[in-house]
Amino acid sequence: MTRAPLICPSILASDFAKLGSEVAAIEAAGADWVHVDVMDGHFVPNITIGPDVVKALRKHTSLPFDVHLMVAPVDPWLEAYREAGADILTVHPESGPHLHRTLGRIRQLGAKAGVVFNPGTPLGLLEDVIDLVDLVLIMSVNPGFGGQAFIDASYRKIERARALLDAAGSKAHLQVDGGVTSANAAACVSAGADALVAGTAVFRGGPDAYAANIAALKAV
Repeated sequence: MTRAPLICPSILASDFAKLGSEVAAIEAAGADWVHVDVMDGHFVPNITIGPDVVKALRKHTSLPFDVHLMVAPVDPWLEAYREAGADILTVHPESGPHLHRTLGRIRQLGAKAGVVFNPGTPLGLLEDVIDLVDLVLIMSVNPGFGGQAFIDASYRKIERARALLDAAGSKAHLQVDGGVTSANAAACVSAGADALVAGTAVFRGGPDAYAANIAALKAV
């Protein structure tokens, strides 16, 4: 029997005027991680959440903070987000010149290290850093905005990433982010994912709907 995937609601889709209560609400509704999309207006065309906001949210939940750093250069920000409360720091190969060193630094800071593959980023890069990653994130949209449609070619990329992780004996989580809904969650898990980032699919309908929305994503 397939184990239910970890559900990692992206607070990018939450009510920013009520971030503290929104984070508490998704924990009560059964979320596994809190996914924090950090954008700098340079690496991606949007600006979102700084380390002070992450620090302020930390007291509102005991869930792990899964911080996706869409910033460049990324290295100067690792310590700040770790100190703010990030449990997982996930970076793009394109956001710095030395991915191996960046992932090693994340682990030195005591966080789990993740690497992100955009739709156009080749998976071959994973082979040379696979021993340093605790999380592999496959972007099923081009990063920068919420509410985009899932790119169907992502299923094949998830399958290839799962094959690489299994061949290496890696215990890293395989996460998917972008356009994930209850309609395609099962296909993502079937392809090899064990963690799903969802924004609109979780936060649609307000706090009273969060538990049902999360349950629908887990029921794959």
